[in-house]
Amino acid sequence: MDWQSFAVSFAIVFLSELGDKSQLVAITLGSNARSATAVFLGVASGLVCTTFFGVLLGSGIATLVPVKVVKAIAAMMFAFLGFYLLSQTPADSLDKEQI
Repeated sequence: MDWQSFAVSFAIVFLSELGDKSQLVAITLGSNARSATAVFLGVASGLVCTTFFGVLLGSGIATLVPVKVVKAIAAMMFAFLGFYLLSQTPADSLDKEQI
């Protein structure tokens, strides 16, 4: 097993999931459920399944497209999203009815 890849993957996913909407849903479900164990197992298996499909998709794309191209596309997408979100003012994100 490649322990360096494991550690980097764990750290990135762990830090990115803190405060994520899926964690907030897990908190809500855990606070209302009769069994915290059932909620944990359900949330954990859901995350494992989505991660599994992401890894399969990523490894499939890596066999078809060079890694440098995938990284460049990902970087452009993150940059576009960042610039888009920075260009929005708080009033732009609210509906007219909420104001």
